[in-house]
Amino acid sequence: MDEELLTVAAVARRIGVAPATLRTWDRRYGLGPSTHEAGEHRRYSPQDLAILIAMRKLITVGIAPADAAIQAKKFQGPVTVESIIEKYEYREDLVDALHSAAKSLDKNFIEDSLRNDIDMHGVVASWSEVIVPLLVLIGDEWEKTQTGIEVEHLLTEILKSVFREKSAEVPEPHNARPVLLASVGEETHSLALHALASALAEKNISTYFLGARTPLEALNGVIARSAPPAIFLWAQLSHNGDSRFYTDIPSIRPAPRVIIGGPGWTINSDCPVAHVSDLSQACAEIERAVGL
Repeated sequence: MDEELLTVAAVARRIGVAPATLRTWDRRYGLGPSTHEAGEHRRYSPQDLAILIAMRKLITVGIAPADAAIQAKKFQGPVTVESIIEKYEYREDLVDALHSAAKSLDKNFIEDSLRNDIDMHGVVASWSEVIVPLLVLIGDEWEKTQTGIEVEHLLTEILKSVFREKSAEVPEPHNARPVLLASVGEETHSLALHALASALAEKNISTYFLGARTPLEALNGVIARSAPPAIFLWAQLSHNGDSRFYTDIPSIRPAPRVIIGGPGWTINSDCPVAHVSDLSQACAEIERAVGL
């Protein structure tokens, strides 16, 4: 029996990216259909799909797209946490302990462990080495079993709470005007923004946190009134990554540095704003914008 071949649109829906992103990955990194012939419609095999899922998850974990593509091309077999985080440093014992605590809904253990880890290692290291691998692990379990959504929801709310505690601690900020953070359009995912606000607070950078579902008019209102030195825009889903959120903003002086992050954006070579693929890069761009 012939294996099922999928269209570009079908693959894009399955992995949660725009069709244009698939074409970009094909052009830049060679992650196209393995059996495509000139003049024929593009059709992806199950193994092609597995590679693209690995690419998508590697980027979500925080690996730069070029490096993610190298790992994804080597990918064989089922998409597991172990395989997608190969060569990616994380503290396995703590991840496993937090995973068990999340499944048993042990809120106090999770909060205490995360606070201690952030105090010891900092927000960026805790995010990349503990929190993201934990979220991928829990997401994989839900994908396989279609159960445990309450675990992911509880963990997300605990993480937001811990990050909010940290982001409130900016006694003497370096920046006179706060940096603006927002999830654009109908984007409901804002956990990465909470992590960024917390990481910036560690660096004594204050922020205006607009959070989830920020419409363009609200974004523009705050930009015009506050003249932020930097604007960070997050889109996790492709239908929210609308370029108008950085092309149709007010012209102010001094001009803010606009940074976009998240897998929802389609990035072209002529993109006029900075694009970052992980928390460390976002912090670095914002630090430069505020003169650090």
